[in-house]
Amino acid sequence: MIVVLGSVNIDICLEVESLPRAGETIHARDRGYSGGGKGANQVLAAKRGGAEVAFFGAVGSDRHAEEALCDIVEAGIPISDIAVVQEETGSANIYVDRHGENCIVVVAGANGLVGADAVAAAVKRASDGFLVLQQEIPFATTHHALKRARASGTRTILNVSPFDKTSAELSRLADIVIANQHEWSQLSGGAETCAAMQEWSRRHRQTIVVTKGAGGVAVASPSEYFEVAAPTIQPIDTVGAVDTFCGYLAAELDRGGSLREATEIAVTAASIACLKAGAQASISVKHEVLNAREQHHAS
Repeated sequence: MIVVLGSVNIDICLEVESLPRAGETIHARDRGYSGGGKGANQVLAAKRGGAEVAFFGAVGSDRHAEEALCDIVEAGIPISDIAVVQEETGSANIYVDRHGENCIVVVAGANGLVGADAVAAAVKRASDGFLVLQQEIPFATTHHALKRARASGTRTILNVSPFDKTSAELSRLADIVIANQHEWSQLSGGAETCAAMQEWSRRHRQTIVVTKGAGGVAVASPSEYFEVAAPTIQPIDTVGAVDTFCGYLAAELDRGGSLREATEIAVTAASIACLKAGAQASISVKHEVLNAREQHHAS
């Protein structure tokens, strides 16, 4: 089972010609609302990747809560462990330019109230699978969950995003750490080489996964190092691609797949996600991902 302890947002997506610079006012071509949040995106990806899932988080009692959970509910993911709190539902203002690149500003809202009361239940539920975490809920909650999981032998995956000053401390507590190349550079003090990844992995006895966009993914575990190339695509929207990768990687590992095979499938799923707009609408179901992977290998 994949258990995600994380965020739920309402995404407000603005399509722009180019990303705004400091002090600049620009026009948007379009605006859309959809469910998001790194936690919600990742649990949906794991579900569409074929895993049994559970999700712990929080939404507000406002009008955005139902819309934020719409795709989660439609996918058949239980929402009984998502608390309703006296705070507005978290939101993300997302700017996407003509090249599919984005910048995001997140308002925590209800996500800031995901507390220790959810940790014990989440860790217990994940005892025979993986507990997946990110950094859009309070540090204290994520820290407590990682410590409790380690004490109980529960396997953990941490996506160090959004990266902040607490990421280094949290990363040392996880079994698998997923970071993009900029986050890894900050985590490692600028050491971006494969040797640095291998040294980190052996020293901390954990697996490091670094996503590099069109450059694919690099993976270092205490026993191996490898890279997986990404399919060549023309991206439309990269929002949610890393979350898709995280959810699919967790689902494949939980299924019993090897680290390399899980990474290859997750890379394909993330690449497909870049071909559609929106974070959750772009997450494909597993048979679509496997078909795309076969076509990529055949080409």
